[in-house]
Amino acid sequence: MYNYYARTNMNPPNVVSFARGDVTGDRVPDNVYLTGIMTPDSPFIQNITLLVQDGRSGELTSVPLRENAGYNPTVFLGDFTGNGVDDIFISIATGGSGGIMYHYIYSFVDNTAQLLFDFNVYNEQYQYEVTYQDYYKVEVVSMINNKKYIIDISTKGIEYLNEIYDENGKLKSPITGFVNPLSGLYPVDFDSNKRYELLAYQKIAGRYNADSLGFVLNTLAWLDNRFVLQNQYVAILGY
Repeated sequence: MYNYYARTNMNPPNVVSFARGDVTGDRVPDNVYLTGIMTPDSPFIQNITLLVQDGRSGELTSVPLRENAGYNPTVFLGDFTGNGVDDIFISIATGGSGGIMYHYIYSFVDNTAQLLFDFNVYNEQYQYEVTYQDYYKVEVVSMINNKKYIIDISTKGIEYLNEIYDENGKLKSPITGFVNPLSGLYPVDFDSNKRYELLAYQKIAGRYNADSLGFVLNTLAWLDNRFVLQNQYVAILGY
């Protein structure tokens, strides 16, 4: 009997995403690939790997990714640091119910891979507290910048509210929510200077993941050799 994983690993890798641009800094366009092993009868892709082909020499360099399995891997090239050379932006969907994503950004100047952004580091740095308050309010506190936001949940519906509040609008018992890890990261040139910033989305949830209360939106910019918080917003759902 064949082992499923053995058969999967025997499959040759396929190109699952491609972009072309100067990532080495020599002004010659390079080929940038994401390769991966397809899963039979499934869109799930394993062993996703960054592969860069130098446009001048034709030399291939393989860069393994720490989290290298998921759905719909994509690669985007753009300058995030302001040095005039394209960086490599990688996105991989986890396929989970929370819409959580894996994101990496690499510099490849002089054919040397340097990790500029790691979603795991971001998720460790950007922590939040979500606490239900009396009178149909939820407080969201961002720990990295000590900012506080209040979300009005009075329109959530009488059945929902009656489970949480008494007839006087007081909490029946303490309730906390949570903010999901990174669920979307988008390159945006906010000030049209040909240098991309990052727009990060994180879902705010109440008592369970499907109990969506809104999103934290963080804009990040490259400064002093790292991405730093530029602006922060909380977006709520309409009713």
